[in-house]
Amino acid sequence: MTAFFKTNAGVIDRILRVVVGVAILSLIFVGPQSLWGLLGLVPLLTGILGICPAYSLLGISTCPSRSTRQPPAPH
Repeated sequence: MTAFFKTNAGVIDRILRVVVGVAILSLIFVGPQSLWGLLGLVPLLTGILGICPAYSLLGISTCPSRSTRQPPAPH
């Protein structure tokens, strides 16, 4: 990602955030047609970027640890 922020949202977490963000954002166009739907930008952007500020504050990460990945086998 960037030098300042470390990705702390895993793949499933990111997918769910994008889906929920789009669903909430759709409230601008369908249903109550309220600007409250703009709140959907928060989960949408955190899902796209993979960075959750709340996770950072709480020390949570849903990303798999890089140390658990095994190196490729030599040929």
